[in-house]
Amino acid sequence: MAGAPAATALTPAPERHPCGTHAELGRSVRHLVTHDRIAGASVLVTEPGTSAPCARWTATYGTADLRTGRAMNTTDRLRVGSVTKTFTATVVLQLAAERRLSLDAPVERYLPGLIRGHGYDGRRITVRRLLRHTSGLPDYLDAPEWEHIDRLRYRHFEPRELVAAALRLPHPPKTWHYATTNYVVAGLLIHAVTGHTPEAEISRRVIRPLRMHDTYWPGDDARLRGPHSHSYFTDDGGRRVDGTAWNMSFGGVGGALVSTQADLTRFMTALWDGRLLPAAQLAEMRRTVAADPDRLWPGARYGLGLISSPLTCGGTWWGHAGTVPGGHRSLVAVGPGGRSVAVALNEVPATLRAEQDFQDTVDRALCEGRRAERTPE
Repeated sequence: MAGAPAATALTPAPERHPCGTHAELGRSVRHLVTHDRIAGASVLVTEPGTSAPCARWTATYGTADLRTGRAMNTTDRLRVGSVTKTFTATVVLQLAAERRLSLDAPVERYLPGLIRGHGYDGRRITVRRLLRHTSGLPDYLDAPEWEHIDRLRYRHFEPRELVAAALRLPHPPKTWHYATTNYVVAGLLIHAVTGHTPEAEISRRVIRPLRMHDTYWPGDDARLRGPHSHSYFTDDGGRRVDGTAWNMSFGGVGGALVSTQADLTRFMTALWDGRLLPAAQLAEMRRTVAADPDRLWPGARYGLGLISSPLTCGGTWWGHAGTVPGGHRSLVAVGPGGRSVAVALNEVPATLRAEQDFQDTVDRALCEGRRAERTPE
């Protein structure tokens, strides 16, 4: 496995390193590859006001393409998985701000008859509960046929087909249950309210205005267009397999987007700065409930398409993480003071320890240079 050492985005002056070496972050990224056996990892950190000196730095290690040995970098496209959910929630909240829908209205009002049967009832599920994962709907990805997901990698799925499959599953045991089903329904809701596909509406309202030129909906195209990192997963025989080619129609507006770390940073900072939502709707987005640590991680809370997670240096980060079965793992977040981080792995952490190392990398990126805030004992 070829390896590229962690490096800063700006070339430091000899010996003095005026922008800092960011050595601790570099070691964290290298650990993901050398110890956790991730093929490649990259981190992009940005301070508010990117025109200022030393306002952006990167750390990369490992390999973007194991066949050619090309080094991992922060500019490649990748599948961002559930980070897509934040885009979808943003558009639903824009429609709420325009009074074209109500967060507290039942899904049945906009999608009559969609959620009925097996004890599920769209008259009792509000739009807010969809976005917060408190709808009580199961995740269609928990169905038995998805246990060998690589067998379905080239198949096309329709949103209503996925919802129908979810409704055949048992009810989740907990009040908060992370389910992509919720966001597939949210996409159908956007379509019902606007008359446009949710992908087109998200592109019109978010992607194009922010000039996210490397972000696109792949549709049924299993390939990734343009420069991209390959992604890898372990098959049933224990072999590492290239999972880059994948039909992501099963994720839809809950997980299909392709993007880059820079584009994700642009989106999250625009959302946080109030350029995408009025203050009232951004406040709604940040009203969180405790998340199930078995489906996210300890300490995580969930708002409306937005995760908050505590930092060791005090405060929290806000953003979203994503995983796709072919092997890409992503995260974008904004921390205290407006510093942002975008992380890309081209292999999903295989152990709880590796996942914790991934989370620790985010923490180091956002906490570097910040003194921990102590609370009175």
